[in-house]
Amino acid sequence: MKNTSKLLLCLLAAIGSSVVGAAYPERSIRLVVPFATGGTSEIVARSVASMLTTSLGQSVYVDNKPGGAGNIAMEEVKRASPDGYTLMLGHVGTLAVNPALFGKKLPYDPNKDFAPVTLVAKVPNVIAVSERSQYKTLGDLVADAKKNPGKINYGSAGNGSAGHLAMEYFCSEAGIDLVHVPYKGSGPMLTDLIGGQIQATFNGLPSLMGQIKGNALRPLAVGSLDRSKVLPSVPTIAESGYKGFETSQWYGIIVPAGTPQPIIDKLAQEIVKGLKSKEDSKKMLEDGAVLVGDTPAQFASFIKSEQRRWAKVVEKAKITVD
Repeated sequence: MKNTSKLLLCLLAAIGSSVVGAAYPERSIRLVVPFATGGTSEIVARSVASMLTTSLGQSVYVDNKPGGAGNIAMEEVKRASPDGYTLMLGHVGTLAVNPALFGKKLPYDPNKDFAPVTLVAKVPNVIAVSERSQYKTLGDLVADAKKNPGKINYGSAGNGSAGHLAMEYFCSEAGIDLVHVPYKGSGPMLTDLIGGQIQATFNGLPSLMGQIKGNALRPLAVGSLDRSKVLPSVPTIAESGYKGFETSQWYGIIVPAGTPQPIIDKLAQEIVKGLKSKEDSKKMLEDGAVLVGDTPAQFASFIKSEQRRWAKVVEKAKITVD
């Protein structure tokens, strides 16, 4: 009798889950981005929002919530109803770097408070300078930095941002001392870089591509192990004398823990389908993103491997957000 009751409960749960998945979505969906407008995150988020709006038949809108190295938005979304109507743009910073940077002060647990949906894209980080800069190669920048320690400024989208971490990692490997100037987003940082108020950046390629194409910025090196298909003449940092060096940004969709699995599976399925569409993914590809689209389980495994990798980087480079 007990076994019969358990079987009935399992059957009812399965039926309930399938109904939840079939009915979803019945209203608009919010996609929260933990950074300011104007950067790589916005390009990726708006591409995903557009493809989901088309495939799900409901509006998916982007809601930027910058601040606290992404922690403010993450803390808000972890408290959101786990019903599939609040999505989060997960990022190497918020999911892999911040646990190492903030430790017990982190206001969320990336593995317990969220459920992975799919890894959307990997994005090469690029060291770039103004087109008017004296630096023609990465070697030029490093040589000048060694002659003038603490006198060359680089900008990032903010304290604890991927660009901040990437450049501190490189400085540690190159043995140089650059001064970090944090901005509230990539947009104002790039304005100052082009204008000469700061001398360099190590930012995600999509946020730089427009200015590179417009001859306002000069890329010196890419942080990925392989050269970018959209910048084939730009060397990698690894081939510029720093063997094994690699740092890329990546973006994926996550939801609050407790979101029904059928909804997670449906979102993953539709995003993966959209990434295979040349029209839906055109903007990301043109700006140098490498599209992925994996399963929730694969994304979860990837996040944990990145947490281990960045914990070592943060410790070795002695990176802090103070």
